[in-house]
Amino acid sequence: MPKKVLDIGQCDMDHASIGQFIEARFDATVVRAHGAQDALAQLRDGRFDLVLINRKLDRDQSDGIDIVRTIKADTDLESIPVMLVTNFDDHQELAVSAGAEPGFGKSGLADGDTEKRLERFLGE
Repeated sequence: MPKKVLDIGQCDMDHASIGQFIEARFDATVVRAHGAQDALAQLRDGRFDLVLINRKLDRDQSDGIDIVRTIKADTDLESIPVMLVTNFDDHQELAVSAGAEPGFGKSGLADGDTEKRLERFLGE
């Protein structure tokens, strides 16, 4: 059964890049959400193996870390692994302290570390 990833707040180009990267390397599908409301609705309706959240959401520029906190504070959702997508180390540290897994930046999408981080949740 394919793994399922929820990708939140990416622009069209970045969503396509992340989706292609993941789907080419793993037996996984990437589903898109644009903000907290549609993301939380999808998380409550389906099974997801990983959630990726942009540091700044594409539509309203709100902080992705707020969605990390919301997911991790919800007893029904807290066990779902979440990663923040950002190139900024200080934002990665903030996300990890809020309960996220160490994420990756878009500039490092094709490096081996990113694939290893994803392998933990999307591998066989």
